[in-house]
Amino acid sequence: MADAQWSPGPRAWIADEWLPVLDVVEPPRQRRLTVLVRLLLLIPHFVVLFLLHIAAVVTVVVGWFAALFLGRLPEPVFRFLAGYLGYQVRVGASSMLLVDRYPPFALDPPPDYPVRIEVRPTGLNRLAVFFRLILMIPAAVVQGLAMSGWWAAGIVWWLITLILGRMPRPLFEATAAVLRYGMRFSAYVLMLTPAYPKGFFGEDDLSVPRQQTRSATRPLLISDAGKGLLVLFLVLGVATSITTSTTTTWSDEPTDGM
Repeated sequence: MADAQWSPGPRAWIADEWLPVLDVVEPPRQRRLTVLVRLLLLIPHFVVLFLLHIAAVVTVVVGWFAALFLGRLPEPVFRFLAGYLGYQVRVGASSMLLVDRYPPFALDPPPDYPVRIEVRPTGLNRLAVFFRLILMIPAAVVQGLAMSGWWAAGIVWWLITLILGRMPRPLFEATAAVLRYGMRFSAYVLMLTPAYPKGFFGEDDLSVPRQQTRSATRPLLISDAGKGLLVLFLVLGVATSITTSTTTTWSDEPTDGM
């Protein structure tokens, strides 16, 4: 399961609607000590991600112009952005308590690391590239609400995982769905795929043939309880957005002078 697969030539452009894949190996148990101080342990990664983000923004701008002319991302641009996205997802999986193993400081992770993404170089529609910022708005809303909703109750998910020493299966499913949708959204924004983000509520077992590679999230089968949590994340995201907007409006209102 590679983070990026470069295969120049006609076969690289066959699956126009192939969706980026997130593979997560669900841990049977997590060390309570690492759960307790998880965000503190990840501070060095947050610093690295900040620096990589700056480089990724510059690379995306270059890639956008290149994609308009070539109809695809150049190989070096694709490889760097795929590596950046994989790094971001691995740190995100750790911070959201999906895995216990510490993320490596590398764009290309070890083969046995329990979180990997798969993106494939695919031809891009030049018109869709040109209007990328507009087209991504609906998916950005869903991704923003789901992610903010998860973090709004993050202390609850943290306490549950800390007490049990593991993440309950429905919570694992819903958390993986949020992370995967965010990964697919980022892949679309970074022009790593022409496929619009989808599959927020998972898919059925037939979506991945038995002979293909499978994992706890490929296919992502979500129970009714997991789907209920996803709805809860969205509701909490809307409530958080309204609360933030209201608070900002009140703070911006002029006060009457004495």
